[in-house]
Amino acid sequence: MANQSIDIITKVLEQSAKLVEEQVDAQLTKLNEMDEDDLERLKERRLEALKKSQKQKQEWLSKGHGEYREIPSEKDFFSEVKDSKNVVCHFYRNSTFRCKILDKHLAILAKKHVETKFIKLNAEKAPFLSERLRIKVIPTLALLIDGKTKDYVVGFTDLGNTDEFSTEMLEWRLGCADVINYSGNLMDPPTATQRSSTKFTKVEKKTIRGRGYDSDSDSGDD
Repeated sequence: MANQSIDIITKVLEQSAKLVEEQVDAQLTKLNEMDEDDLERLKERRLEALKKSQKQKQEWLSKGHGEYREIPSEKDFFSEVKDSKNVVCHFYRNSTFRCKILDKHLAILAKKHVETKFIKLNAEKAPFLSERLRIKVIPTLALLIDGKTKDYVVGFTDLGNTDEFSTEMLEWRLGCADVINYSGNLMDPPTATQRSSTKFTKVEKKTIRGRGYDSDSDSGDD
């Protein structure tokens, strides 16, 4: 029985190897059949795509992408969001130590994901906006696409309920909201431990109500 299973596996592997070899041969044949004009057109298309990509990157950088920075007031928030398709805004408070943990990770991701604008806003200086977006827990990340709030990351619940979450875990969570171009597998969070405790925060209809903030901190900061 064991020998029969081994024979089946061997045959499957041989067939797979043959298929891959045939695909490679087909690609090589296609390349060999291309004349100089074909190669030149292929080169031009790739060059054009590269120029377009560089132009887009420069446009993003001119709008403040590529760095994690603080905006002074809620009035600035609206112009920043209007100016960019994808925005991650960290509503923070100086007295909440977990905000500083988020700062570290967001600074890294801002440089990696130039397609998205990463900003922070002191919630205590933005009472109207905080109430409108129902910011109740600090820290909270508001994830916006085309000027509309699509999702929230409230505290560290979605990040494994730990202060020791990785930058990759936050990157995955932002990818789940489509606010960054995530190249990994969204069905598979970075670690199994974090996966088991991850719960997503649903976006609710915004209303202007509520006062004060809760701190997602074991230190009891208010």
